[in-house]
Amino acid sequence: MDKITAITMLVPKLAPDDYVGFTFFIGAMAMMAAAAFFFFTMNDFDRKWKTSVLVSGLITFIAAVHYWYMRDYWAVNMESPTFFRYVDWILTVPLMCVEFYLILKVAGAKKSLLWKLIFLSVVMLVTGYVGEAIDPTNAQIWGLVSGIAYFVIVYEIWLGSAAKLAKAAGGSILQAHKILCWFVLVGWAIYPIGYMAGTPGWYEGIFGGLSVDIFYNIADAINKIGFGLVIYNLALQQTKAKA
Repeated sequence: MDKITAITMLVPKLAPDDYVGFTFFIGAMAMMAAAAFFFFTMNDFDRKWKTSVLVSGLITFIAAVHYWYMRDYWAVNMESPTFFRYVDWILTVPLMCVEFYLILKVAGAKKSLLWKLIFLSVVMLVTGYVGEAIDPTNAQIWGLVSGIAYFVIVYEIWLGSAAKLAKAAGGSILQAHKILCWFVLVGWAIYPIGYMAGTPGWYEGIFGGLSVDIFYNIADAINKIGFGLVIYNLALQQTKAKA
């Protein structure tokens, strides 16, 4: 067996019409490219914004590593890599909540806001995982609990203390905060559709038969990379303003 044949045997084979597998490959490369971009541009910013850009790089890097595993898992088993996906989310989603705290520190954000958002995100994810992977017969109940935690996050950033801090900061920070809020309200709303597509319930007639992974993959790319670009743009504006 020559080297080319050996390498070919190690590469997962996807059918030309495997659109789910295609989104896994695109997701892996997009996340890795975004992570490299954020890491290599860190030194372009004022010191207090480097942490925010670093977190953006960590979010996309962690996602890229998991997508690398998930694309191979899909290619070999042709089933949703639910476990790997939730491991990714339990790391990256709280980090996305950390971004709100980091950009609002200049307006006096306290660590209580940070821990509140992290706690809610963990509740949202753990209950979602239970409903999707452990107790699917009660997926509607677990999904409801997960949804409540999600809407509390939405309330906090749109109308709660986070929103008030953003208004107090004003300028580019307020603008960035609003964009991140829209990502949470609209971008994160894609995930419940994926959840309903992959679990039994009253919604099966609407979302049953749809590919849960396509919804999740698209949402991940939009939200994780989009979050990072908003933070990058804010850091760039703040650094230029200080120069």
